[in-house]
Amino acid sequence: MNMNTVQQYIEQHKERFLSELLELLKIPSISADSAHKDDVKRAAHFVAEKLSSAGAEQVQVHETKGHPIVYGERILDEALPTILVYGHYDVQPAAPLELWETPAFEPHIRATEIHPQGAIFARGAADDKGQFYMHLKAFEAMMATGELPCNVKFMIEGEEEVGSDNLSDFCKANQTLLKTDVILISDTSIIANDTPSITVGLRGMSYVEVEVTGPNKDLHSGVYGGAVANPINALCEMIASLKDKNGHITIPHFYDKVAVVSKQERAEMAKAPFDLENYKLDLGIDDVNGELGYTTSERTSIRPTLDVNGIWGGYTGEGSKTVLPSKAYAKISMRLVPHQDSQSITQLFEQHFKSIAPKGIQVQVRPHHGGEPVVTPTDTVEYLAAHKAMEKTFGKAPIPVRGGGSIPIVALFEQVLGAKSVLMGFGLNSDVIHSPNENYGLFNFYKGIETIPYFYHYYRALKSDK
Repeated sequence: MNMNTVQQYIEQHKERFLSELLELLKIPSISADSAHKDDVKRAAHFVAEKLSSAGAEQVQVHETKGHPIVYGERILDEALPTILVYGHYDVQPAAPLELWETPAFEPHIRATEIHPQGAIFARGAADDKGQFYMHLKAFEAMMATGELPCNVKFMIEGEEEVGSDNLSDFCKANQTLLKTDVILISDTSIIANDTPSITVGLRGMSYVEVEVTGPNKDLHSGVYGGAVANPINALCEMIASLKDKNGHITIPHFYDKVAVVSKQERAEMAKAPFDLENYKLDLGIDDVNGELGYTTSERTSIRPTLDVNGIWGGYTGEGSKTVLPSKAYAKISMRLVPHQDSQSITQLFEQHFKSIAPKGIQVQVRPHHGGEPVVTPTDTVEYLAAHKAMEKTFGKAPIPVRGGGSIPIVALFEQVLGAKSVLMGFGLNSDVIHSPNENYGLFNFYKGIETIPYFYHYYRALKSDK
């Protein structure tokens, strides 16, 4: 494989690559909002068109019960190794809109302290449009120069941000179509632009919504206050009781299956660069918080968590209204670690939350979506190919790290397709994904396109030597 030719093509066409990404970022493909259903479909067809023009065959927008899945492939020789590229074109809602410095779906490029070469500010820039689009452009470069060394398949979905509800059925129904040796995913981050890393572990997820009901209607707080249970007060007290003073989650049996990470592995994790003072400064906080006995890096990777993601009820409009509300609500997520099971944790949460409700209060728990934690080995051909590729383009060996986020489909792929995933992302934690002013560095976008062809090159070579 002539990598110089591939890299020359990338350099010659990088401005067009960026222009195409900006067009994709203008599409408000918000999967959680039914008002944007047509926008989600428009994004799917944009991806399909670019796949075809890059040289993919059998390109199709597969309809599901929800949002479409885009598939395309290029099979050179059945004897060659096959890489399945996964990504998602759907994005999180942009709210709160007033906190964006520039409109969420009008991408702007501006320099920052972290990205002196410039960063793209737009919803989906890093999660995951900018990252999966690197793969399409790397594929185009290999195709255009006649240097594609492996078979490749693309599966780009539109429901990742709402739990990938229909992806499991699609994978089960298309196991032959999706047959692969490895799944390559860029939906994770590196430690820093001068410190590459590869994610080798992800936490799972249990996400629920709770509804707390008191009286059968809203009441005047002067007439009834102090005599009738207030659902908002009750909800706050119930949530507060879910953790003790040491940051330990109080749900019975919650920790029963939590994998204990050895002192040796924790010592290896501690070698990754981390500046606690800069961390606090960046977030505008005077101290960190979390489970006693663990560092900040450990709390966000090898330990489970429970967090309230939203809470509401009663009157929240302008001025005052002295109401004792009938209902209060909250959305709660629990990040899980090996060997916790999302369904079991959801059941434990529901049983416990209902049991701690005070008299006069009724509770409903509605599960939303979940996923299983994963840890990938670092001694496989697939991991070594990613390691060598990043070492080649960054000039230093990447550090294996465990991520704090969740990509539920990684466990699904292993279960249904029987293939391991390589999490070779190029984002940064400072990309503020899911938040206002999400951004993705131009350095990272181009570095990904530059690195991905090397993964193909080394993967074929290592598979041939095996």
